[in-house]
Amino acid sequence: MARKPNYNFEKRQKDLARQKKKEEKLQKKALKKDALGNDIPDSEDQEGVDGQDETPEGGQLPE
Repeated sequence: MARKPNYNFEKRQKDLARQKKKEEKLQKKALKKDALGNDIPDSEDQEGVDGQDETPEGGQLPE
């Protein structure tokens, strides 16, 4: 006898994937907006508490 498919599990997985994709899209859009809006970065925004430059998680400044 074949097992009965768990449609609730499949639906939940699709919903999670859809939500993750949507969040990534929003983050990418926000980064793009920040990059376009800040052509000349302020020195206060780039310096950390100890005076060293802060960089995002990628280790590179956005272009």
